[in-house]
Amino acid sequence: MSEASTRQDQGRFELSWPIRLYPVAKRSLDVTAALLVILMPLLVVVYLAVRATSSGAGIYRQERVGVGGRTFDIYKFRTMHHRASEDVHRDYVSRLLAGEVEAEKGLYKLGDDARVTRVGRLLRRTSLDELPQLVNVLRGDMSLVGPRPAIPWEVEMFPPWAMARATVRPGLTGLWQVSGRNRLTMTEGLELDVDYVKRANLLFDLQIMFRTIPALLRGGAR
Repeated sequence: MSEASTRQDQGRFELSWPIRLYPVAKRSLDVTAALLVILMPLLVVVYLAVRATSSGAGIYRQERVGVGGRTFDIYKFRTMHHRASEDVHRDYVSRLLAGEVEAEKGLYKLGDDARVTRVGRLLRRTSLDELPQLVNVLRGDMSLVGPRPAIPWEVEMFPPWAMARATVRPGLTGLWQVSGRNRLTMTEGLELDVDYVKRANLLFDLQIMFRTIPALLRGGAR
């Protein structure tokens, strides 16, 4: 083998080695961080606050679409009144994807949603309602960083190019969330999800995680 061929083979090995390590490093980070947070007393305090201020279970389960298009049950602190209908949200998403919705005060979200409880509004504003998703991270349904976990009926409305999102695990946070979330149209958010899939690596994940805290403080991650 020539010296040039040897250098070329070494170069390919050096480039592929970090790529092969990425899934292992990502999963290790997911499990370690999830265990650290899930053991905090804060989760118990939030759960008790939800139960004490409205009827119904403290934890809400909802079907979402994960990697490979497989569905799983996501866990969240309940922020809506018991047995609230999804019809309003479904109609809003449909009109949002069709470009029929104008931003309200700069945000693409349902304003004054009567389904949301008083405590639920606080949890949503701070994203504390999403902490139980750490259980999904431990189970391998989700990752700390990835595309937004979509509802099955949402996925049915997505354009074909957005299906690339399903090649990786959905995330507790992601490029969409730290780039403005509700300040973006849903199509813009989907484009960011697909962009994440193309650029995913450990350093990029860490950058998104560090950007999540300022985004939450600005209210931009909701």
